[in-house]
Amino acid sequence: MLRLIRTGEAVTRADIGRVTGLSRPAVSLRVTELLDRRLVVEDSEGPSTGGRPPTRLVFNASGGVVLVASLGASRAQIAVCDLAGGELARADLEVDVEEGPDVVLPLVMRTWSDLLGDRPISQVRGVGLGVPATVEFAAGRTESARIMASWTGVEIPPLIAERFPAPVFLDNDVNVIAIGEHRAVYAGQADDLLFVKVSTRIGSGVIAGGEILRGALGAAGEIGHIPVRDGGGVLCRCGNVDCVDSVASGTAILRELRARGHEVKTLADVVSLVRAGDAETMTVVRNAARMLGEVVASAVNLLNPAVVVLGGDVAETFQPLVSGVREVVHRRSTALSTRNLRIERSRLGPGAGIVGCAHMVLDHILSPEAVDSPA
Repeated sequence: MLRLIRTGEAVTRADIGRVTGLSRPAVSLRVTELLDRRLVVEDSEGPSTGGRPPTRLVFNASGGVVLVASLGASRAQIAVCDLAGGELARADLEVDVEEGPDVVLPLVMRTWSDLLGDRPISQVRGVGLGVPATVEFAAGRTESARIMASWTGVEIPPLIAERFPAPVFLDNDVNVIAIGEHRAVYAGQADDLLFVKVSTRIGSGVIAGGEILRGALGAAGEIGHIPVRDGGGVLCRCGNVDCVDSVASGTAILRELRARGHEVKTLADVVSLVRAGDAETMTVVRNAARMLGEVVASAVNLLNPAVVVLGGDVAETFQPLVSGVREVVHRRSTALSTRNLRIERSRLGPGAGIVGCAHMVLDHILSPEAVDSPA
């Protein structure tokens, strides 16, 4: 019933009865429960068909808030959103996730408190957090032995729920970005999507049939640790050699340019060299695109997405990398899998993580099971 009201499919009690087949007393009882929980409000009167106009039922996006944070290796987007996923307040911070949960989580929670302002904690309906590591979603803990090692095995939800007593959800950062990109840009037009984040590290999130694909334990989408040909024998932080993360990420591009004698500290320095037409820099970027394209082509053959979205600092900054990936994918993937395939840059940019975290939480707290549970 809440879904019908949220989507506008049924906006009066009579509409709900007609769509669901429920009796008038049953509809009245359920609507009263939704009104009591402040998930629905009675709004302006609907059009009359003779007699007294019916009262419209409207989803109450301001009936609570969700706290969200999308953490990267060095940056975090932290926000308070309404129950429709709309951003109410936001802060972008520099963080170092390798400092561990004892440092990072208190910073995130202090920021949420600041962003809440005068809103009481009782308005918090749920919390969502994306982290740059493999996450066992059901348990709410990271499972990375070498990456974010100090986070490994730590159950995050209870730590946050002590301060904000509400359901807490933890997922991989690229999964939540993929959710955000899909919901905000592609929902209804592409329900099979592969999002590839190319930044300090490389990762991916898979949307299959409109839902995030996490796999048996949450490890789906670890595209960054697929090895490539002719990678040069580079040791990856996961312990293997020539993973695409170790040879085609932003970190790898900087490392290769420094080895060639270029004084580059950040990706902004690489951008300057590209714009100046430096041939050696273009060669490094194109080589990264070739290796990334090989891995994406394999994923396209396996998953057959309707769209591949490339996001993250590197993909959003270097059009030659996007063009290179597109060329390799169309050359190395099957004809059927690429017949209608679109390969595009992210339209949301850094904001995708906020959107995705919010929807990750809302999908759970506004689900029929959650709404039917005792208040």
